[in-house]
Amino acid sequence: MADVIIIGAGPAGLSAAIYVQRAGKQALLLEAMTYGGQIVNTPEVENYPGIPKISGFDFATALYEQATALGAELVFDKAEKIEKKPEDTPESTTEGKPATKAEVLQVTTSGGAVYEAKAVILATGARNRKLMIDREEELTGRGVSYCATCDGAFYKGKPVAVNGGGNTALEDALFLSNYCSRVYLVHRREGFRGEPQALEALRGKENVEFVLNATVTKLTGDSKLTGIQVTDKLTGAVRELEVDGLFIAIGQEPENRAFGNMVTLDKAGYISAGEDCTTGTPGVFTAGDCRTKAVRQLTTAASDGAVAALAACSYIG
Repeated sequence: MADVIIIGAGPAGLSAAIYVQRAGKQALLLEAMTYGGQIVNTPEVENYPGIPKISGFDFATALYEQATALGAELVFDKAEKIEKKPEDTPESTTEGKPATKAEVLQVTTSGGAVYEAKAVILATGARNRKLMIDREEELTGRGVSYCATCDGAFYKGKPVAVNGGGNTALEDALFLSNYCSRVYLVHRREGFRGEPQALEALRGKENVEFVLNATVTKLTGDSKLTGIQVTDKLTGAVRELEVDGLFIAIGQEPENRAFGNMVTLDKAGYISAGEDCTTGTPGVFTAGDCRTKAVRQLTTAASDGAVAALAACSYIG
């Protein structure tokens, strides 16, 4: 039995583990894949305060080593269910909602293990939706990116493309238009779901070209991206665009459905929680990209981890 179980060993989860350990409590991290989360796929991180430049892998490794050196335990197993320990459930408790600080929570994993703690932090993150085309994985970090604010500066003076039609895609295109020689905005429809103001601002940019009713169907280049192929959905015409970067902005998918019995999820599946990282369910906290928030960056993930950890430790007492 740990004091705090942290589900997810990305930047938010590892930061939470560091703060739990420093508060004199025992943290247990459960991770389905590998530590570090999405940041491990980023070749260079240049927007984390105090660290001018570091690879995503090195950053994640430093977090992991710091957390484990403090005594945090990491188990590679997928958490599949959170529930109250039956014998600790008061009769007056509303079903599915922990009622007292003394109550123990159980986390069951895909490997069949059952772990117990008085507090749980959900730091499951969110994965970027992918185009699901050939070589997308291979060229990720070599021209293919899912974060313009993270990687845009690497393409200063170069042509790039943004794929998507929502607010993120429009904001990415605006951001990149300030650095890049040309920005192609590729969208599968004629209209956009994003805010009209952002769309109008883009239409006023001379270096932005709209490629509508089209999808990205091929990535070209050997060791790095040198171009993309787009296919018109109405005519079937194929066009080759020479670009050094492709920013895919077609949304993210949080991985929270398994915990919907314990926390409130919004329509997109994100955990409803504010900057205090509390979920409304006593003993259950959240941190990082899996929660409702406006900014999803490395710095905000680390911040959430600290806030959630201290809240969990205060809850335990």
